[in-house]
Amino acid sequence: MAAHMRWGLSRLLRARNTTHFKFLVKIQSSYLSQSKTQIFRRVQPQIWTGNTDFSTRHLSIQTQDTPNPRSLKFLPGKPVLGSGTLDFPTQSTAECSSLARGLFEIEGVKSVFFGPDFITVTKTDEDVEWTDIKRHAVEAIANFFESGDPITIGAVHHESSISEDDDDIVSMIKELLDTRIRPTVQEDGGDVIFKGFEDGTVKLKLVGSCTGCPSSTVTLKNGIQNMMQFYIPEVDNVEQVEDEVDEINAKVFSELERKLQE
Repeated sequence: MAAHMRWGLSRLLRARNTTHFKFLVKIQSSYLSQSKTQIFRRVQPQIWTGNTDFSTRHLSIQTQDTPNPRSLKFLPGKPVLGSGTLDFPTQSTAECSSLARGLFEIEGVKSVFFGPDFITVTKTDEDVEWTDIKRHAVEAIANFFESGDPITIGAVHHESSISEDDDDIVSMIKELLDTRIRPTVQEDGGDVIFKGFEDGTVKLKLVGSCTGCPSSTVTLKNGIQNMMQFYIPEVDNVEQVEDEVDEINAKVFSELERKLQE
C-alpha cells in the first residue's frame, strides 16, 4: 500500500508543471481543513471584499486581508523576491533590505515578510488601526520601487530545500510542501518552512501571516498533517517549531509590551 501511494505521489509530482494550475486555487488557509477532494477542485474565481487599491504615481498597489487580523498583504503588481520568501520578524533582522527597514519605521509595525510578488506587514496588536499603517506602507513601497534599489543584499531566500542527500521520505515531504502546500499558504501572505523529519514527525516553521494567526493550528493539524498522512504513510504527526532566535525575540517583545502597559 505504501509503495503504491509513493508511486501515485511521484507520478503526481512529475506532472506538476502541467497540472499545477488545475489544482491550486485561491483559498483561505483555514479551508485546508476541508477534505482533499474539496481542496483540489476547480472553483470559480472569488471576489475578495477585503481588497483595496492604491494608485501611487505609476504603481497600483493592492491590499488584501489575510486570515490573521494582525497581518495585511500588499501586492505591488510586480515581482518582490520573484521566487522564495524571506521573513523579517524584528527590525534588527532587516539590515539586508532598505524596503523592510522603511516599513519597520512605520509606527505599529511588528514584522515584515516578503513573498514572490507580495509583502506582508504584521502590526503589533489588534488595537492598532490599519488606516495609518496602510497609507505609510503604500508610500514606502512606492518609494522603494521608484528608487530602483535591490530588494535585498546578501540575503538567503527560503526556496525549495530539496537535496540529493535526502532520503525518499524526506524528498516526498519537501516535494509535497513545495508543490501543494506552500503555494496555497503564500496566497494568504505566509509560508511553511521545512525544519526536519524525525521518528515520524514532520517539523515545520510557520512564518509571515501564519505567525500568531488564530487559524494556524487548524491549518497545521487539519490541513497539512492530514494531507501529509494521506500521501506519505510514514508521517505520523506534524508539529510547529521555532528557532532559538524566534523564541528570544518573542520574549523580548513580550517584555516590551508589558513595560508599555505599566
